Amino acid sequence: SLLRGISFASLAGAAHGWTFKFGMDIDWKPYAWQNATTMELMGLGKDIADGMTALCDNLTIESVQTNWLDCWTSDGQLGPKLVDGTLDACMTYSHGRGSRDTNADWSIAILDDNKPAGLMTLLTNGVPSVSGWDDLAGKTVIDVGGWAPTADGIGYVTNKCSNMPYSDSIIIVVGPENDDAMNMLRNGTGDAVFIYADQAALYQCSAVGDATVTFNCSLWDGFGTEYAYVQTGQKGYALNGTTLAMTKPGSMVPGLINGCLAEFMQTKEYYDVCLKNGMVDQCYPNSHFPVGSSTMANYEKPTNELTGDCSTGYCPCGPEPTTTTAAGVTTSSAVAVSFGPVAGLLSALIASS
Repeated sequence: SLLRGISFASLAGAAHGWTFKFGMDIDWKPYAWQNATTMELMGLGKDIADGMTALCDNLTIESVQTNWLDCWTSDGQLGPKLVDGTLDACMTYSHGRGSRDTNADWSIAILDDNKPAGLMTLLTNGVPSVSGWDDLAGKTVIDVGGWAPTADGIGYVTNKCSNMPYSDSIIIVVGPENDDAMNMLRNGTGDAVFIYADQAALYQCSAVGDATVTFNCSLWDGFGTEYAYVQTGQKGYALNGTTLAMTKPGSMVPGLINGCLAEFMQTKEYYDVCLKNGMVDQCYPNSHFPVGSSTMANYEKPTNELTGDCSTGYCPCGPEPTTTTAAGVTTSSAVAVSFGPVAGLLSALIASS
């Protein structure tokens, strides 16, 4: 819930006054980016942090630029600048199940659990290389290191066409950044990428605008013609939505900021920040939000609710594949599997890859 995690520690912070350094990278518009002209840090996270600083007299949050890998490493560990205290928190991280929940502490969410995962694959003449119905048995799936959904997250989501969990014989490989994962998909290192379901849309050159570009947006050309998502709306990996603060375990920061954050999220300023960043649909509505302002984008919808073809970048399930046995009996290809301790299995696969 919105108020989860608020503690009396926030009252102690109000009594003493606190200044914190929150880290953000600049390659994820509208969440965290940099204006290419003014070089000013921008984005939803910074705007909320600034709003809290203005609202709460004894709290100051300084937004500083850092590399995402300083916050969360590609092998699923807390980043070095959080470990050594250079940063008090990192902004706009998704609170996921598995390694993230174990290895970090969290503020309450600033967005609802709106960051679904998806499965992205190459297209040949409009036909995906991996079917949306595939249970991925024996397939190589690329995970983006340092980003949610983490590799173990695939064990917490279901196939939105078959409504089944995935196979326990998936091979996981890790690309350190989003561009690396896309390159690996294009060069055949993997069959599909397990990635945020809106990542491809956010990395289009047309979406860059006035932001400093630190990724190769041309690499993401061909969305809907060269590659597309065959799974969308997979939220099972998430415990909570996008947060303002990810911290090292035992940090007082979440408890010290949650009260102010919850208060800010009831203001018109919170609505204004959401509107400015084009995220009204993903924010927690308060009394200042227009009634009925929320709509659902394709990437948020479960794949079985999509229609049309892959040209939008989001493929529908299509007809359920069938197979013919030696006796000539046609059966469904959807197979129930026993997942077991998938998180441990995937960790072992990553370690051995």
